[in-house]
Amino acid sequence: MRVSKRASGALAVGAAFALVASGCSSGNNDGGDAGASSDGAIVIDGTQPENPLVPANTTETGGGAIIDWMWSGLVEYPNNGGAPQNLLAESIETSDSKVFKIKIKQNTKFHDGTTVKAESFVKAWNWAAYGPNGAQNASFFSDIQGFDEVYTEDPDGPDGAQKAPEPAKKDMSGLKVVDDWNFEVTLNAPTAVFPTKLGYSAFVPLPDAFFSTTPAEFGKKPIGNGPVKLVSWQDDVEIKLTRFDDYSLRDKMKVKDVTVKIYQDDTAAYNDLLAGNLDFQQQVPVSALAGEKWKTDLGERAMASTTPSTGIIAFPIYDARFKDPKLRKAISLSIDRQAITDKIFFGTRKPADSWANPLTPGAEPGNCTACKFDVAQAKQLYAESGGFKGKLTLSYNADASHKEWMEAVAQQIKTNLGIDAVAVGVPTFAVFRANINAYKMTGAYRAGWQQDYPDVENWINPLYVTGGSSNDGKYSNPQVDALSKEATAAPSIEEAHKKFAEAVKLIDQDVPTMPIYFGGQQSGHSEKIKKLELTNVGELDITSVEL
Repeated sequence: MRVSKRASGALAVGAAFALVASGCSSGNNDGGDAGASSDGAIVIDGTQPENPLVPANTTETGGGAIIDWMWSGLVEYPNNGGAPQNLLAESIETSDSKVFKIKIKQNTKFHDGTTVKAESFVKAWNWAAYGPNGAQNASFFSDIQGFDEVYTEDPDGPDGAQKAPEPAKKDMSGLKVVDDWNFEVTLNAPTAVFPTKLGYSAFVPLPDAFFSTTPAEFGKKPIGNGPVKLVSWQDDVEIKLTRFDDYSLRDKMKVKDVTVKIYQDDTAAYNDLLAGNLDFQQQVPVSALAGEKWKTDLGERAMASTTPSTGIIAFPIYDARFKDPKLRKAISLSIDRQAITDKIFFGTRKPADSWANPLTPGAEPGNCTACKFDVAQAKQLYAESGGFKGKLTLSYNADASHKEWMEAVAQQIKTNLGIDAVAVGVPTFAVFRANINAYKMTGAYRAGWQQDYPDVENWINPLYVTGGSSNDGKYSNPQVDALSKEATAAPSIEEAHKKFAEAVKLIDQDVPTMPIYFGGQQSGHSEKIKKLELTNVGELDITSVEL
């Protein structure tokens, strides 16, 4: 995946209190400059979404960024890295971390003018969890009581999409609408991290209009409840958004119109930025990093940030050639991550040495033994595995700056193990992701992860638990699954983190993927922008932009 989305921060958990504090964050822009334009327009760079824009079926940043802007959830993650706080939720209360009473703010609106109610969440969550609907984010609802009665394993594979078997029930027993503004969530077991997850876009509400059409039709003309609404979407060209004037929550837009221009080449986007035809580029091309050219080009408009994301190369374990963990570890040990970050990224990234990004609460540094550069051990394990037959392809999407580092990785594998490794570009991210989701990868492929919510659980359950929403290589270890289940049901976040650490030790032995570098981001904006903020994951906070 290109990487998912969202933020950083942590929740304290105790007994019988509102878990998420209401109020404004010093990291979010609540009031604009009185002298700034409130009716201007900006053009920003973006990526063609993989699928129609349905929140529970979006697991990549091209569509994820649009969804983050078009929807508002129960909880938000402040830009300044502070603890998650209420947004649409008036309160989230529990006495046992198993039953949560959620009260939402009254009379907020969807973009079609209908009212956001408690049932807007309950119906959306039930739809996402129901197996035959095929929502990619279904597993995020597995904490909720009754999930196992509505979810059946998605049978999709190399032969294409297939409908999941009919589950026993259509609705989860753990969801209950109390009245228009209140609903209850009962979990399978006490889950300390549950309220932290509620800011992830899989948990946003859906309007009644969603249920009167098909997800594909809705997703091309989505109706959210956030500070901007959709005007138009032209595939591979642009997505136009405009301010939703009936938006009543605190993060209101300070400009009126936003055009997300979809580029096939980040160098073309950078040239537009320099020419004043683009107002924000989230990541400048690798070619601009050499000699800090981007800083010279942009001056005070250059923005450097560190993000909770990791560049990864994944294995299609459903391909028999990649079944042996010794082979996978041998390939990983043959990669000199320090050389990649120094020579390709000019020191703007850090070599990955752990399975979760160290910026994430609960992540342990240095726990990836497979991330070391050890050619001797790599050769030994490679010999013990019986080697690799044929050409080893390393695929990446060619519409962003991945060519240089993927080619460098391929050359290192070829030099150090003698494997005929070659990096292969796929023209667009959307096509690349479609192949991954159809389990059609015949070699290793660029992945990556950007945390959805601030807890190490987000680096384990979606990626490495059997059936996880982004476990695209179909890795499966029953012991990892069991430890993850114990961690999720731990009485405290601290105890949960200890169990996840045990699971990571097993993942480290199996090497289902190869963490390569920790994210660093180099962004730039145009001269017309007076003020802006980035979210904790480096996305533009469009509500902060002043001209």
